[in-house]
Amino acid sequence: MAISFLFNTTVKKPAFFKASVIKTWLKQIAKNEQFNIQDLNVVFMSDEELLQMNIDYLNHNTYTDIITFDNAEIKGKIESDIFISLERVEANAKKFKVSFENELHRVLAHGVLHLCGYKDKKKADIALMRKKEEESLAML
Repeated sequence: MAISFLFNTTVKKPAFFKASVIKTWLKQIAKNEQFNIQDLNVVFMSDEELLQMNIDYLNHNTYTDIITFDNAEIKGKIESDIFISLERVEANAKKFKVSFENELHRVLAHGVLHLCGYKDKKKADIALMRKKEEESLAML
């Protein structure tokens, strides 16, 4: 089970970010959903970099906080690349009046929950995703 974090040269690792704690927590989120993290790469980048990925890979010309690519071939196994804009997470933290740390943790949980099969396009799916995010944050 490998989880790696990469901070692109365009962004700075937040002082509060504790990789070992986050790795254990993400593994627990997956385990609670009967999933096993095999290989998870989380890349932190700028707004512009993630926007370009959104355009290139998803044909969406919009800013976003996270893009998750599920590379797993076996149900119950997580093999994925997650890309997160730290700038967007920080902006959303201000918008939602929460700490940057809390919002970053929520986004990380959100990515893993997507990989466990949770969706967020329909109203009921969004409500369930938010509930699962809150449960995940409470475990940290």
